[in-house]
Amino acid sequence: MSTSSPGTAGASRSRYGSIAIVGALFFIFGFVTWLNGPLISFAKLAFDVSDTLAFLIPSAFYISYFFLALPSSLILRRTGMKKGMALGLFLMAVGALVFGQYTTARVYPGAVAGIFVIGAGLAILQTASNPYISILGPIEGAAQRIAVMGICNKLAGWAAPFVIGTLVMHGMGDVASRVAGAADAATKEAVLNEFAARIHDPYMLMAGLLALLSVGILFSPLPEIRAEEVNTEGDAGSKTSLFQFPHVWLGALCIFVYVGVEVMAGDAIGTYGQAFGLPLDETKFFTGFTLSAMLVGYVVGLVVIPRYISQERYLSLSAILGVLLAIGAFLTKGYASVYFVAALGFANAMMWPAIFPLAIQGLGRLTEKGSALLIMGIAGGAVIPQLFVHLKQVHDFQLVFLSLMVPCYLYILYFAMRGHNVGHAEHTPVASARGAVSQN
Repeated sequence: MSTSSPGTAGASRSRYGSIAIVGALFFIFGFVTWLNGPLISFAKLAFDVSDTLAFLIPSAFYISYFFLALPSSLILRRTGMKKGMALGLFLMAVGALVFGQYTTARVYPGAVAGIFVIGAGLAILQTASNPYISILGPIEGAAQRIAVMGICNKLAGWAAPFVIGTLVMHGMGDVASRVAGAADAATKEAVLNEFAARIHDPYMLMAGLLALLSVGILFSPLPEIRAEEVNTEGDAGSKTSLFQFPHVWLGALCIFVYVGVEVMAGDAIGTYGQAFGLPLDETKFFTGFTLSAMLVGYVVGLVVIPRYISQERYLSLSAILGVLLAIGAFLTKGYASVYFVAALGFANAMMWPAIFPLAIQGLGRLTEKGSALLIMGIAGGAVIPQLFVHLKQVHDFQLVFLSLMVPCYLYILYFAMRGHNVGHAEHTPVASARGAVSQN
């Protein structure tokens, strides 16, 4: 026993170090991702566009996952997860540079292209980091590890609206008043150019930091993990296609609807509040309310999963809570309704940590492809909010919100109760990933 203890202790320390590094990555892409909410309001004013066009910001961001996830899996097969993470960070740096430059020049197509590139970098980063943290330890405890990642992610997301609000979006009500009262087109353009230029320095700084972090990851002690050795069950080794794993396809759809409701509760909450006539200088911070609720949800999930409740059971309860809160938002008005929408953050918090490991469970050497399929599901964050912003133009916005959210939560409930088991080998233990770090 004494001869194996040092190795076991060393593997444990290495695993915790890896979790800390990946946690830092989750903080980074949490910050970048949750800038989309306030950027909708920023784009609407800075580029003088409609709600529909302003929502191209999150749409371009999330649709990039659909197009880049499968290429990301091919890239990762060549580079490995570690180099893939570094590549993703570098691509995000390029996107931040493009967005900052084109926004300062008030060229909206270029700014949207920059957001797409940032999303492309995140597609690579997430395709690598999510399965990495899922299989870094026992798969049945993956939700707990991803909850730690979620806390890092949402701490950054909570800070993002306040940072961008302080540095860039301060005095938006005054800017809007000056634009509305401009004597001529030239004066209006001058006011908007001055406002848009506020984005330049923060995004140039972000681009530089992301590039430095890319280099840092290359020289970090993160080990490579071979998914085929640590995420196999039953006869998975003999299977050659994702079509032989129906639960991963059901999981991809579950990710699609989950990200849709998460973006609705987090990014669209400002537009939702504005529909009640609430002040612009207040609605720009509403995303922070949702993220605060998510942080509470992550802490609760971290404590109770899997000690007191399984990740699939908790996912079921979260989906039911989502339905109840969506109904509460529909039945109330003004700030009360907004608070119900923000509380959806609590219901949503542990969904990704539960859905992702349940969906990739047992994929073996197809884990990277399965992960890419799930990452493609993030496109739900582009589709469902766009449905909301279009439908609310012709129907009551609260009814549209309810009609989109409830079916999504009901499907998540199905996946939690039954869908994640479809096609699984029965009663076959999942291989542990406890030795994954020391194997490499």
